[in-house]
Amino acid sequence: MKQTVYPNLFFWILSILLIGLVVGSFSALFLVGLEYATDTRASNDLWIMFLPVGGAVIGIGYYFLSKGVEQESNLMISEMIQPKRRIHWKLAPLVFFGTILTHLFGGSAGREGTAVQMGGTIADQFGAVFKRAHLNRKILIRMGVAAGFAGVFGTPLTGLLFALELDRKRKLNTAGFVPILLVSFLADYSCQFWGVGHTQYVVGQLPDFSFQSVGLVSLVAVLFGLIACCFSLSKKYLSQGLAHLIPNSIVRISLGGLIIAVVALTFNFQSYLGLGVPIIEESFIQQSSLVVFLLKLLFTVFTLAVGFKGGEATPLFFIGATLGSALAVYLPLEVSFLAGIGFIGVFAGATNTPLACAAMGMEMFGVEGGLWYLMVCVIAFYASGKTTVYSAQLVHLFKYDFKR
Repeated sequence: MKQTVYPNLFFWILSILLIGLVVGSFSALFLVGLEYATDTRASNDLWIMFLPVGGAVIGIGYYFLSKGVEQESNLMISEMIQPKRRIHWKLAPLVFFGTILTHLFGGSAGREGTAVQMGGTIADQFGAVFKRAHLNRKILIRMGVAAGFAGVFGTPLTGLLFALELDRKRKLNTAGFVPILLVSFLADYSCQFWGVGHTQYVVGQLPDFSFQSVGLVSLVAVLFGLIACCFSLSKKYLSQGLAHLIPNSIVRISLGGLIIAVVALTFNFQSYLGLGVPIIEESFIQQSSLVVFLLKLLFTVFTLAVGFKGGEATPLFFIGATLGSALAVYLPLEVSFLAGIGFIGVFAGATNTPLACAAMGMEMFGVEGGLWYLMVCVIAFYASGKTTVYSAQLVHLFKYDFKR
């Protein structure tokens, strides 16, 4: 008995410590790099003019080095569902530097995809060190995904649920619940240990529970789900169309970078490049215009479709928060509340992770609005239909079929 229990216990303790500390530290380094890239670009628009060059560098790097890891986040999900072979370590530096370059030169992208890919890749390297690791790859990859998400956003409970929900099997896979939870908190702590903080958003007055407020919030949640559906389908079909029109990935990303740079500089759209955190913060304070969310959606879909790197999370936060904020002029609901539910609702619909997004709302905005956040995320999840920003989810994406 001791020969079985003690090695197992030692393996899991060591796994939690190493994955949490390493992924949390890399998350801190990544956030510092993103901040430096964003500040550098914001200080001089000249950097945006070199977006085609940055795109070419990313394209060349992926063309020669990405063999075996082309699917990126979808590869992570596939290995969670049916482990086949260890994810090559090269994915982590590729996506790290690709995302930094994307933000330095002005691509409209996020950071969640990078965090998830780095975390999962780092965790999966345990298979090369520990004999016992290959028996627990599903759990280890989930630990890495949770640690990356928690480290980058400062939301450990969300990281846990995101890692459990991401593969979208019919039953929520709770295997490894304890190590995934512990590694999420450790990664968050490790990131903060290096002095790297996270943006704070404040939701003010919550609506009273009444038939009117529940009805209005439900309708708004449906809209968030439809926008998430629009984002996912736009990204999917534009990516396919551009790949067919311009088969050479290096030419495609360079030409795409040129178009983004010309449009942004000609029409003074620099605010819609990069993460766009200042505009997200502003949307919680004052009403946005409806055109703001639409422009961010277009810039982000095009940026990712041509091949620039990064995630969808922060742009989806931007789209949801500014859309919700803009609706305040039409609805008797407080602007910060609408921005907050938009922030999590659109992301829930696009990634099909309603429980994780509800938890994010509680971790970011306070537990007082927990029921509202859960309601919005679940409705947006169903309203988005069988669409997703992660194509690997589709086979396992079970939702009610209205044709039955």
